[in-house]
Amino acid sequence: MAESDYNETLRQLCQRLDSFTSSDVEVTPDMSLVNQLAIDSIKLLSLIMEIEDTFDISVPINALVDVQTVRNLADLIHKIKTES
Repeated sequence: MAESDYNETLRQLCQRLDSFTSSDVEVTPDMSLVNQLAIDSIKLLSLIMEIEDTFDISVPINALVDVQTVRNLADLIHKIKTES
């Protein structure tokens, strides 16, 4: 059950990231948020607000320090969801 929850989180995150990138880019879990998807600090704050609304969680800004890829962000979201 936990793996399907994680996969659903990853799928939803990729869908959200689609709206932050150009239409010709297919978001994959191993993509770099900064280098490949061009998520800057303003986009990141907007993304975090959407994530918090979508998943009904609160993402501490200091938890984003180690987040570099889409998968890292999905891991963080999943961790926060399971701890709450």
